[in-house]
Amino acid sequence: MNYKKGKLKREIITFLLVILITQLGISQTGRKVESFNEGWQFKKGPFTTDNIAFMQDWDKKWTDVKIPHTYNAKDMQVEHGVFYQGVAYYKKSFLVDEALKDKRLFLKFEGVGQVADLYVNGVFVGNHKGGYSAFSFEITKAVNFGEENTFVLKVNNEARQDVIPINHNLFGVYGGIHRPVWLITTNQINIDVTDHASNGVYISQEVIDNKKANVSVKLKLSSKLKNLQQVNLEHKIYNQEGKLVTKKDEKVSLSPQGVQIFTTSLTLNKPHLWQGRKDPYLYKVVTTITEGNAVLDEITQPLGIRKVEVVAGEGVFLNGEKYPMYGVCRHQDWWGIGNALEKEQHDIDLEMIMEMGVTTVRLAHYQQSEYFYAKCDSLGLLVWAEIPFVNRVSGQESDNAKSQLADLIRQNYNHPSIYVWGLHNEVYKPHDYTAQLTKELHDLAKSEDPERFTVAVNGYGHMDHPVNLNADIQGMNRYYGWYEGKVDGLDTWAKGIQQNYPEYKVMLTEYGAGGNPNHQTEFLGDTWNYTLPFYPETYQTKTHEIQYGHIKNNPNILSSYVWNMFDFCVPKWNNGGIEARNHKGLVTFDRKTKKDAFYWYKANWSKEPVLYLAERRMVEREKQKTNIKVYSNLGEPKVYLNGTLLENPKMGTTDVCYIFENVNLTKGENTIKAVAEKDGNTFEDVIKWNFTSEKTKDYNIKENTKAHAGF
Repeated sequence: MNYKKGKLKREIITFLLVILITQLGISQTGRKVESFNEGWQFKKGPFTTDNIAFMQDWDKKWTDVKIPHTYNAKDMQVEHGVFYQGVAYYKKSFLVDEALKDKRLFLKFEGVGQVADLYVNGVFVGNHKGGYSAFSFEITKAVNFGEENTFVLKVNNEARQDVIPINHNLFGVYGGIHRPVWLITTNQINIDVTDHASNGVYISQEVIDNKKANVSVKLKLSSKLKNLQQVNLEHKIYNQEGKLVTKKDEKVSLSPQGVQIFTTSLTLNKPHLWQGRKDPYLYKVVTTITEGNAVLDEITQPLGIRKVEVVAGEGVFLNGEKYPMYGVCRHQDWWGIGNALEKEQHDIDLEMIMEMGVTTVRLAHYQQSEYFYAKCDSLGLLVWAEIPFVNRVSGQESDNAKSQLADLIRQNYNHPSIYVWGLHNEVYKPHDYTAQLTKELHDLAKSEDPERFTVAVNGYGHMDHPVNLNADIQGMNRYYGWYEGKVDGLDTWAKGIQQNYPEYKVMLTEYGAGGNPNHQTEFLGDTWNYTLPFYPETYQTKTHEIQYGHIKNNPNILSSYVWNMFDFCVPKWNNGGIEARNHKGLVTFDRKTKKDAFYWYKANWSKEPVLYLAERRMVEREKQKTNIKVYSNLGEPKVYLNGTLLENPKMGTTDVCYIFENVNLTKGENTIKAVAEKDGNTFEDVIKWNFTSEKTKDYNIKENTKAHAGF
């Protein structure tokens, strides 16, 4: 490539990135941020342990890839228990401009699954353990200016006892550079780039009343200049319309010895509050470092003025108003893509989440994309962010769990959408070790961020479990009717919590059942055997209808989170007729089919008009006398069977469900039509069912009376 053309191309890319980043509320001046996603080559092991043979093969079998990339996009998703976990290499050659030799250079990786070692020109630069958090390394001393430089990243997604998650049992840890990579160029004085790969700016805010809010900005500065430097710090707060509303300047002395911390307080008069989906109003804080007239560095961060309270027995309050906690959990991976998502996939997920009327999202069970958190800020979703301390305890993960929690908090500190830090999910024995580690994680979270809550999740249903009550909020996962007990068991459990622990902050953090849209039946009991290959969507729907009715009427469940918004990959499972799949999503893995339960929640939660005939995929009916079920938030619909108006529907478990019982189908094709009117608009939904003859089925489902607390 011609050097001048290559330089021009990089400058154009950088210019476009600056525009894009500005739109996301994280613009930067005084530094240059370039995409480092192009030009990578890749090869996957297993590799020989013979060093001479390894070096002889080093230049062979490389393939060109573009970041984001994963080397498990297919093998992990199609055949249970058969996927590659181990070492792979990425390499890239890049010309570092001679003109940059008086600058500082950094590489920032947003996510690598899951242990990474970076080498520049054969020299080891750094190591990061954790497949979902960002990390950054300074490479100023490692590169050769004016020359082509070779970057090599060694990646390993093998399960390790000292890196959480310690296995692939609950979800697959996809190997590879699955999020973007950035080359960051700064002056010798900069806002710190390597503080757990954070932005180096930490914004805290306190709502005093409707008339005033105090904003505190903690800044970490780094200098590589030899002498003490006098610089000016400037903090400006702009409203959403771009108007400057307050600012503060100060001169400071900056030492080259270590990272220096400076804290500034500002006041916002008559603040416009961030009020969730109703009004996700965002300010921006622009922090600038200048020396004379020269801008040395600048960072822009979002600011949402809000106060979140969690009140036992009452609920979650946002700025003093009761906030409806309509919650889902989200796994990020996609069919055929794995974790190597582009913004398009995140946007599609968010579009469906917003369509359903969701107000809060549990991002399970790991740190997710910076882009996703930023979008939640602007959409007004309350977010639960957590680390991948799940499923099993090894006794060797303590240091890594703390490191990943520090990564999570510092990298996402400024997102107003985040209200709670998740410490663990379904980890138990040895109980004393797990309880102590959870306490230490809670203490770390409170040291890093005193204002937000912490939560830990147990798969058992009793409060006195030995690892419980070491966080601000106790989460419990309950799968009645699926892994244990009967569907109605959730009501008994919830009433027990209400009666015995009225002053405890308790959330139902997972519930639901598997549902394969290709599997349908009318023969449904009050429990199911999850080990069967048959996962009827109709049973999943029944579970959500009954259990959300209980949740809605129990004030001690401060928030509930459906497991899961989307089907996802579990590489060691073989259930429900599709290998390596968890079927509990409300939407299929490929995002193409919204299951009936999706529309159940949309009718209950969304303010958009919903009229939906359920069991539309249960086309081949098994009973001539059957029920027709309609979800409508438009009032009672008119429903016609083969042109005949049906009357006197029974109300379901909430006021959006209308059930026409014991209707008789004719042999052959049957047409069901639902009609509703609101505000002068007419809404219709039509489905067709076939009936040939009566069927009899006996799935012989026996209730599992043993407690199920995870895999």
